[in-house]
Amino acid sequence: MHHSRLCALLVDCLVSDIDEAARFWAAALGRPVDPEHPGTRGDYRMLDTPPDEPIVQIQRVSHESRVHLDIETDNIPAEVARLEALGATVVERLERWVVMQAPTGQRFCVVRVQRPGFPKNATQWD
Repeated sequence: MHHSRLCALLVDCLVSDIDEAARFWAAALGRPVDPEHPGTRGDYRMLDTPPDEPIVQIQRVSHESRVHLDIETDNIPAEVARLEALGATVVERLERWVVMQAPTGQRFCVVRVQRPGFPKNATQWD
């Protein structure tokens, strides 16, 4: 048995200035950049979101710009296996998360628990 839920929306930006990209998305979404968040570092900028909303992270990438989702879980291997059974494929296994691709072509990540209150609003899987 494990749990999972939508964790984050990540805006992947193929840009030279991540701060400029973060300012745009902060203004567009009405959520200021949170410079004190531990996730705001290097190529990453976190927006200030309430604990009961998904995280919004702006990240500089070397691939085309896109938006992807993170699914957080208390059991990454079990969640990856569940998603594979639904038709998703593993693209890359990294130290702390797994990049997957949906049968419809979108990339997403399965990550460890990131948001407070887990497993509130999570689905329990057998």
